[in-house]
Amino acid sequence: MSGRIVKSLFSLDWDEVNVIEFGSRLFWRGTFALVIGSFMVFANVYVTQPLLPMIATVFSISPLQASASFTITTLTLGISLLFYGPISDALGRKGIMVFTMVGITLTTACLSLVQQYEQLLALRALQGFFLAGLPAIAVAYLGDEYTPDALMVAVGLYISGNTLGGIGGRLIGGFAGEWLGYSATFSVMAAISLVCLLAFYILLPSSKHFESKPLRVGVILQNIKSHLHNRRLLTCYLIGGFSFFIFINQYSYVTFVLEAEPYHLSPKFVGLLFLTYLAGTLGSAISGKLAKRYAQANILVLGTCIFMLGSLVTLGSSIWMIMTGLLINSFGFFLCHSTASSFVSCHAKHAKASASSLYLVFYYLGASLGGFYLDPFWQISGWTGVIIGSWIILAFVALAGMSLVRLKSSSLSHGMS
Repeated sequence: MSGRIVKSLFSLDWDEVNVIEFGSRLFWRGTFALVIGSFMVFANVYVTQPLLPMIATVFSISPLQASASFTITTLTLGISLLFYGPISDALGRKGIMVFTMVGITLTTACLSLVQQYEQLLALRALQGFFLAGLPAIAVAYLGDEYTPDALMVAVGLYISGNTLGGIGGRLIGGFAGEWLGYSATFSVMAAISLVCLLAFYILLPSSKHFESKPLRVGVILQNIKSHLHNRRLLTCYLIGGFSFFIFINQYSYVTFVLEAEPYHLSPKFVGLLFLTYLAGTLGSAISGKLAKRYAQANILVLGTCIFMLGSLVTLGSSIWMIMTGLLINSFGFFLCHSTASSFVSCHAKHAKASASSLYLVFYYLGASLGGFYLDPFWQISGWTGVIIGSWIILAFVALAGMSLVRLKSSSLSHGMS
């Protein structure tokens, strides 16, 4: 009996009955699993982006129509987030994430078989439904299982997986697309997805602190209403949505800039352009450390201002100036996004998965609608018009961040009085 007790002191089960602390074995195992899952999800989301000029040529469609192969995915992804958050609050975290990752892998394999653009759009729309599972639940899983300090660091690292997935998907799309064609690109992506799925399933610790809540539509709607009436959360939702509204669609339009005169870049070199996302990986990774020293609202404003600066730099005529501007953009945007994701989890006092999902609904609806907003600017003034349109929205985002700073200052002053 005593031997079993001593053994349990050093077993994994003993560690798992406690909340996961920063730096522990379970912290790194769970965080690494979520980074792998995040990589898989976002590689699948973005694999078509460097292929947009090729898709437009193969199917004889316009740039805006070709972009629909990306935006239809983010649209169904965003809408589906409303489904997964409440379902996971009722049924659990890990099982649903694994189920949706299986769906991602299967739909990616099916995409390699399409012959018509309508089929590609339909499968990308279905894929968006599955892609929503992990983003809707991951931060809520961390909120259940991790201490607050561990949560802030883990969210930053998890979102760095988003950036690595964004880079990986675009590199796969660019290189495999040029060498093998767009159909075979999806076969390659399906094989990579399968490996990620198996690693995620093995590494992610099972939930130990999840508390199931009954699945009631009335309660779900009340939770959504409550989150939307929380001024801090709603402002953060708008910041995330409008930031991504601009960020991701700048990348879509810049692919058409770089494949035309005077650059004439091929798909694989356009794919290399997305290595600028590495700056976003850095921004995400350090966001949690910055949040330990500075107010999160201040970091949101800082990230937005950096994003605005980078957008101006892209107006330079050389490809190196464009790349430098995109590096700055990526760092600023992901610094903002990582901080906003953590902000929501910290300020949602109930139904955390629903709160995180609602943030991502705004986030991905922004991605889906931003192309329509920027297209008139593109038609009138090209890339310069895109940047003008971007600055209009980013100025609003900066003001929203400043309103959170004022709310923080106001609450502190009332607390002292």
